[in-house]
Amino acid sequence: MTIKIKTADEIQKLRVAGKLAADVLEMIAPYVVPGASTGELNSIMHKYMTEEQGTIPATLNYHGFPASSCISINQVVCHGIPEDKKILKKGDIVNIDVTVIKDGYHGDTSRMFEVGEVKPFASRLCKIAHECLWLGIEQVKPDATLYDVATAIQQHAEKNNYSVVREYCGHGIGAEFHEEPQVLHYAAPELKEIVLKPGMVFTIEPMINQGKAPVKLLADNWTVVTKDRKLSAQWEHTLTVTDSGYEIFTLRTDEKPVLP
Repeated sequence: MTIKIKTADEIQKLRVAGKLAADVLEMIAPYVVPGASTGELNSIMHKYMTEEQGTIPATLNYHGFPASSCISINQVVCHGIPEDKKILKKGDIVNIDVTVIKDGYHGDTSRMFEVGEVKPFASRLCKIAHECLWLGIEQVKPDATLYDVATAIQQHAEKNNYSVVREYCGHGIGAEFHEEPQVLHYAAPELKEIVLKPGMVFTIEPMINQGKAPVKLLADNWTVVTKDRKLSAQWEHTLTVTDSGYEIFTLRTDEKPVLP
């Protein structure tokens, strides 16, 4: 496994791309309301990326993916395909995942939205999943390992009677959308071998299920759902290891750590 250590110039490009990705999620927030279609949301984000930001939507045509964002509702774990016929309803929980390319470098981030007033159990899942992300991020510093990151995430999810998806994970990122290392969100022993060094850049993006961990890929070969059809929630940031800890490239305006 070769993990690329980014140069100062690459870090700056990733910092810019990350901020632009965060801006997309901030821009789209007012549109995530009952009655909006996921196709409409995707179109608004595509126009903003290409016309306002001058960025390239990384997901569009990536291995054949047909949209400029992934929009995953309720029991959809990840890679939901936006469509005009998919209408948001009051009470839905929705993950919007965007990746932009600027000057050849990627910024990748996602967040949960609550559509109108949602049930307390759905809101709680979103909250705990968000805490899982931040607990993982807080482990990032030189000479820590990805095992430390994964353990913090898994322990918090399971303490709250949730489960962690195992089939999908975070990843290194830079000029390539997906690089080494694979950032698993459960305490796999092999993660002890991946020691964090300044200049590593990767995503942390735990998928936390209300029910059991197993997932299923639908016939479109993209959409992933929980096998038991219970809810799933995910948050994602792109970050780098610094000399003293971490720097998050995709932090949204006024966003603060969300810790239990």
